[in-house]
Amino acid sequence: MAVDTLPTFLDWLAEQRAHGPVHFDDRQRVWQVLGHPEAGAVLSDPGVFSSDLTGLMPAQDDFALFQRGNIVRMDPPRHRQLRALVSQAFTPRMVAGLEPRIVQVTTELLDAADGDGRLDLIDSLAYPLPVIVIAELLGIPAADRPIFRRWADVLFDQTDVDPSAPVLEAGRETMARVAPTIREMNGYLLDHIRAHRSAPGDDLTGRLLTAEVDGVRLDDQEIIGFVGVLLIAGHITTTATLGNTVLSLDEHPGVAAELRADPGLLPGAIEESLRFRTPFPRLARRATTATRIGETAVPAGAVLQLWITAANRDGRVFADPGRFDIHRSPNPHLSFGHGIHFCLGAPLARLEARLALRILLDRYRDITVAAPAEERNPFVMMSVNRLPLEVRR
Repeated sequence: MAVDTLPTFLDWLAEQRAHGPVHFDDRQRVWQVLGHPEAGAVLSDPGVFSSDLTGLMPAQDDFALFQRGNIVRMDPPRHRQLRALVSQAFTPRMVAGLEPRIVQVTTELLDAADGDGRLDLIDSLAYPLPVIVIAELLGIPAADRPIFRRWADVLFDQTDVDPSAPVLEAGRETMARVAPTIREMNGYLLDHIRAHRSAPGDDLTGRLLTAEVDGVRLDDQEIIGFVGVLLIAGHITTTATLGNTVLSLDEHPGVAAELRADPGLLPGAIEESLRFRTPFPRLARRATTATRIGETAVPAGAVLQLWITAANRDGRVFADPGRFDIHRSPNPHLSFGHGIHFCLGAPLARLEARLALRILLDRYRDITVAAPAEERNPFVMMSVNRLPLEVRR
């Protein structure tokens, strides 16, 4: 069995929830939002609750450049325009057409890894699979995936997070720490985009260069942010979901047997894994005006910290929320967001996870976590960096 940091994190969230689903935290100096209906209401109203937090942080050229095309941190009407442009290139049909390639890459990776009945799930499959797929989709060399992993580790592998520290102060410290990585990403991606501008390819980057809404196209700097988010968040979500699901199956061996007997249950298992071990535990918003969230009044300018992990375990919405239940229906988790910022890459992450897990369960009659997982800090991201497995055909 793996050593699990989830209970400690959940205990901290329970302490916060005891103060109410929405409350001001004197230590972090933010409004904590922990309830599912309350978080859903915030995410559903981008006019009142802004995603653009740039005014709360010091000006920084590297972040400003990345921000130009970062739809995650963008409000309407610009968000609508940019998302419409991106949606022309990143279509459901295009994602569905990736299934044969995902199956091929998964099979090749496992063929290369399982010589002695032991493999590390992250190194052998959960990391390289989504990176190879998204890199090929963008026309970026998949051979550069060690670079992308280093970027992701800098952005999401913080070990010294103090949950009682003031949020904005911690955010400024993080900004200073990761700025060199953002600068490196910007330069790499701008070179990639300019090369495609000179010699357009039949890939997602090429389609982004020609997408047009209301006579408007993206410029090179605006494409940086979108490609960067898709490359980093797009692969790390699938990596986390695969690792988290295998951890949960190890803890519930009867569920693995169910899935082998009926692969049609896999989508439900993936949704429950996303709820039970939420990859990205929190989101931030800023109130543009004085308003109410549920029964609580919040002032204009309030900084809100939405704990998605807590919302996904709200007993008002999820019966027995601490139980891993692949038959849970409905399962309205917020792990991919809600409203206009619902994750554009969710269909791809779900497809990759479903196909990879199906192949794993078909290939091996027994999968056991062989040593404690190396976990990320759950206050930043719920995922594992290493997951040693023993597998038997």
